[in-house]
Amino acid sequence: MKQTPQLLAFTAALFLASCENPADKTANATVSDAVQSTTASSADGIAYTLTADSEIHFIGSKVTGSHSGGFKKLTGNFTVANHALAGSGHKVSIDMNSVWTDNEKLTEHLKSEDFFNVAKFPESSFELTGIKTVSDGNYLVSGNLNLHGTTKKIAFPATASITDGKVKIHAKFDINRKDFGITYAGKADDLIRDEVVIELKLNAEPVS
Repeated sequence: MKQTPQLLAFTAALFLASCENPADKTANATVSDAVQSTTASSADGIAYTLTADSEIHFIGSKVTGSHSGGFKKLTGNFTVANHALAGSGHKVSIDMNSVWTDNEKLTEHLKSEDFFNVAKFPESSFELTGIKTVSDGNYLVSGNLNLHGTTKKIAFPATASITDGKVKIHAKFDINRKDFGITYAGKADDLIRDEVVIELKLNAEPVS
């Protein structure tokens, strides 16, 4: 059967879309050795806690396409001083058993030893160790990420605002899963990419 130029172009577009790496559109988090963190005391500012509408999403991809997911159970606390995020006193913890994806079979696979190994590592966490103002509302955030039993310092761009007494934080970046010991390659003809996109949509309000 003869293919028209339009059909060939459409087929090529579909092929390119399936091969696209979502991490090409996000900032790469820098990764280095973990550093000592400090915990802010109540005298350093006002304590905030995550609200139920906070979200953490991720996108993982392979040669043939990508999958999206996230975590349903998060806890966290922040410290606000002088109407801005303090340089310490921020921590987010994730219940790894609460992982979900757009594919039920994949969700169960992510819980296994090939990926998160939730039986051995049921919790992950991020504890902020530094925050640098880039411009109004834009920051470079750094802190210790504990994932899959490995702790590394990561740094990534984020936006934050404090309105009507509520804190809103947003960030979208990618990490290399192999930096945290998650090395499962996938099938020989359908390899999983190393980069994983992470998106944070965190909301917090003062502890009552």
